[in-house]
Amino acid sequence: METRFHGIAELVEVPSVAVVVDVMRAFTVAAWAFGRGAEKIVLAESLDEALALKARHPDWVALKDGPPAPGFDTVNSPGLLRSLDLSGRTVVQKTTAGTVGALAVKDASLVLCAGFVVAGATARLLRSRDCDSVTFVVTGEDGRAEEDLACAEYIARRACEGETDAAGFLRRAAASRAAAELAEGVRQGAHPDDVALCLELDRFPFAMVAAVEDALMVLRPHALPATTDPRGVTPCPHRLAGEGHRAP
Repeated sequence: METRFHGIAELVEVPSVAVVVDVMRAFTVAAWAFGRGAEKIVLAESLDEALALKARHPDWVALKDGPPAPGFDTVNSPGLLRSLDLSGRTVVQKTTAGTVGALAVKDASLVLCAGFVVAGATARLLRSRDCDSVTFVVTGEDGRAEEDLACAEYIARRACEGETDAAGFLRRAAASRAAAELAEGVRQGAHPDDVALCLELDRFPFAMVAAVEDALMVLRPHALPATTDPRGVTPCPHRLAGEGHRAP
């Protein structure tokens, strides 16, 4: 499997298969939303679109980067989201990096969104699809975010080689600028546990697949068996079918 690693601005053509990585915190938050029972996540192009979707669907849960804001139900923090009951709910997510990266590759045949919390399942899905080429979109810091690059490289190696020691990759992420800013309170809308939650390896057993549905980019969990037999897989490219208090 040939792998490429690009920042969002470096994408000059639509890849066949894209893995969009945002460890701190968009796709850790997305995984937690599914872990808390969410049915789907709509990736909004702007804050205005997120608010418009929320206005049309008052039962949807809208979240954003930064501090709380009128019209939004919560913020982009796994530490805060983990206490919500999202059973059967639709979440609208708008962030500065992760959702932008996913929308940049929305025309790819297969789009996966990932962080360390779903790294293993993401790698297994890539391996099972027997893809020739995969583009990893490193969303943070114009493609230079160490936590996103470390996670992307870990998933790529695990997809190609199977079991891989994650310790070095996790150390790189823990020493990243994003981790320091979260730990020091530089970034608003954060919880003290956010860094630790973003560095949990394989917390969730599903991968996350994004696809266009009714003109919206929609993210859904995709469960995989514990092991995947590489024989008899469907070759790329191909679309996949897609406790706490209750969120407001």
